[in-house]
Amino acid sequence: MLTEAVNSCPPSNRRRHPMRGRGLRSIAVPSLQLDAPRRYDVATKQLLAQCMGQVYARIMQVQPHIITVAIHDLGEGGVWRCTGDQPQEAALLMCDVRAGRSSETRAELAEALIAVCGDVGGLDQDSVKVEFTQHPGEDMYHRHLGGFNRDWTGDETTP
Repeated sequence: MLTEAVNSCPPSNRRRHPMRGRGLRSIAVPSLQLDAPRRYDVATKQLLAQCMGQVYARIMQVQPHIITVAIHDLGEGGVWRCTGDQPQEAALLMCDVRAGRSSETRAELAEALIAVCGDVGGLDQDSVKVEFTQHPGEDMYHRHLGGFNRDWTGDETTP
């Protein structure tokens, strides 16, 4: 059964971005990359991407259509966490985001994304490591949204 984090995902918003084609800087284009020690069918990858994107949009206050999700299903033995003894199978979720969110907000996002990885991806939630790389807006370019991003300024859930 899906956790509250997944069930509370807002509905998808597929509207065209209002800045497209105007030659102006667009809003955020975050990237989420999951390295998983599993193999997934296309439907599961799509559901993972949908839930991860919707959770991200809700917590980070952006529109879902600007989020890119990559699922690297590396198969058994594809991801390891080193220990003092033998390495343990693990998963890694890399989040490239614009700088400006509090550590509390990023922790809330990490926990919600870990829940999605467990509930949808079948991963052991204690094995999922989340890493954030924070960027200024101009570090992210997305042609379909009109170019470079701007720096984070606050709630961007409405166009």
